Amino acid sequence: MRVAVVGAGVSGLAATKCCMDEGLEPTCFEQSQDIGGVWRYTEHIEAGRPSLYPSVISNTSKEMSAFSDFPFPEHFPVFLPNALLLDYLRRYTEHFGLREHIRFGSTVVSIRKHPDFATTGQWNVVTEAGGKQTSHVFDAVMVCSGNFSEPSLPLQGFPGIERFRGQYFHSRQYKHPDVFQGKHVLVVGMGNSGVDIAVEASRVAAKVMISTTRGAWLLSRVFEHGYPWDMILNTRLMSLIKTNLPGPLSWWLLNYKVNQWFNHENYGLQPENSWQVREPVLNDDLPSYILTGRITIKPGVKEFKDNSVVFHNCPEEEPIDIVVFCTGYTVSFPFLEESIVRVENKHASLYKYVFPPQLQKPTLAVLGLIKPLGAIMPVAEMQARWVSRVFKGLCHLPPQAVMEKEVNEKKKNQIQWFGLTFDEVLKTEWLVYLDTLASFIGAKPSVLGLLCTDPRLALTIFFGPCSPYQYRLGGPGRWQGARQAILTQWDRVLKPTRTRVPARSSSSFLSLLTVVGFLLLLAAVIFGFL
Repeated sequence: MRVAVVGAGVSGLAATKCCMDEGLEPTCFEQSQDIGGVWRYTEHIEAGRPSLYPSVISNTSKEMSAFSDFPFPEHFPVFLPNALLLDYLRRYTEHFGLREHIRFGSTVVSIRKHPDFATTGQWNVVTEAGGKQTSHVFDAVMVCSGNFSEPSLPLQGFPGIERFRGQYFHSRQYKHPDVFQGKHVLVVGMGNSGVDIAVEASRVAAKVMISTTRGAWLLSRVFEHGYPWDMILNTRLMSLIKTNLPGPLSWWLLNYKVNQWFNHENYGLQPENSWQVREPVLNDDLPSYILTGRITIKPGVKEFKDNSVVFHNCPEEEPIDIVVFCTGYTVSFPFLEESIVRVENKHASLYKYVFPPQLQKPTLAVLGLIKPLGAIMPVAEMQARWVSRVFKGLCHLPPQAVMEKEVNEKKKNQIQWFGLTFDEVLKTEWLVYLDTLASFIGAKPSVLGLLCTDPRLALTIFFGPCSPYQYRLGGPGRWQGARQAILTQWDRVLKPTRTRVPARSSSSFLSLLTVVGFLLLLAAVIFGFL
């Protein structure tokens, strides 16, 4: 079975590898001359490709971001600069022999149903390389082109921008902070990119303001006891609490948790509807930069004037020279007909965020078009594992009516919980989603089953971080090294940080003292009551 894979970023590499695992024949078309997608930095902005600024660091830790059968090298830092993450993708590509299946410099121009699609499910794929177009016939297609290429710049929502005499641009165009030297800068939007750019700008600018209508919860990569945030929050125990407590109560607990770092209301960051689920912003510097006056948080923009801006509920004008719009991206598939993947209000209607529900044959899938509250790489890989088995006929989708009903209900529920944002239907609970897809292919780990056969592993899986290796313990694609990878995950976290151990410090000795102290205390209590 021949499968066309569009794009050689994170999702495309995972798709190519999973097709190979299932005995399918993938051909990956990459319009640039290298792999990496959004993680490959280039100084110039390339049309149709994501654009990255050189200081980008991953928001999720290496243990939670790894492909499930390929851990990061232990000496890599816990959170990865973009160059090291690209290095990891290169290692993955070479280790599994993916490069021979990738056609570089090949742009997918169009994907159309084959005339006998109703019976064969095949697709006509037209590609262009070196100015020459070639037509192919494939049995199935995996769209892995990402959603960070077409910026959303809703200027109509900002009165007066047409008369603003300063400079303005979308965050996709940002590369270096030099442009902000000595300037008054306004960053519109408070996602991860917006906060990153504001922090960098504040080191050279005269003044930096962030305009946010709704506020945001802020998390630091460094969480409780100095451990990575996602290895503490994304556990099966935490997921059980979040999904089984009443909504307002579970999110009150989350609000309490994030406010332990600092009081968001005192810093002007408190979300307007704090009971709603909101995607946290990851940044380690913003609170101290607010505290030291480098950055000021402002409400939504009311209007722009020639050389200034007016905010809602703020009568005074603020002088500005540069505006950076961090307003997200638009979902777009220029090579597909609109009837194939329906995009409404900037959202694609897909079953489980993957399959167009209306197709007669489930031979086209979209990977990576989701914003989980966790690492994207294990999610894209799990999608690819499921999709490749659907293509092969080993997994089956429910009837069209069932899929369409779920898609519509998911939209309503996500809007209710997340509020209206550019990407409200793309966000989902990370662990629940992974478990759902894993159950489709028979790879979801059984904690109760392991409790009888391997209690140490079972307790680690339930109370510890839900690292991707859990989904290689059994089922198709089982990896012999999965158990060891899970039990040694904290060793790989500490390896690059514990570079100096004081001579008097001995964790084993301290542990022994703790046990002895507890036994002495217990003995004292017992004998005290005799």
